[in-house]
Amino acid sequence: MNDIGLLILRGFAGALMFFGHGLTKFQSLVSAGEIKFADPIGLGATLSFTLSTFAEFLCSTLLVLGLFPRISAGALIINMFVAGIIYHSPDAFSVKEKALIYLVIFVSLFILGAGKYSLNKFLPSKYQKF
Repeated sequence: MNDIGLLILRGFAGALMFFGHGLTKFQSLVSAGEIKFADPIGLGATLSFTLSTFAEFLCSTLLVLGLFPRISAGALIINMFVAGIIYHSPDAFSVKEKALIYLVIFVSLFILGAGKYSLNKFLPSKYQKF
């Protein structure tokens, strides 16, 4: 049952992140329009947006599939930490709540891995720990 729970958690959190955040960011990134995005850690708006898009689009997709779940969850942890703890620090709790919930889910998946219902299990054993 634990592996089914991990599949559900991975699938829903990853899909919600992909469709709720990643897909629109990816479409904005490839549209070649002007990027207007926050720069909470001083990397520049374009790089911050690109890294956020990478996490929310690609890493959430990999998480749903169960490919490299710890690497994917790690990128999403960094993204949600920056969003929830740094960028939204002056905001009310209700504003940062969603980012913090995602953060806890991704930390849990980082610790637990993908479970047995994942594509990671088809990789050579030396890569399955990622």
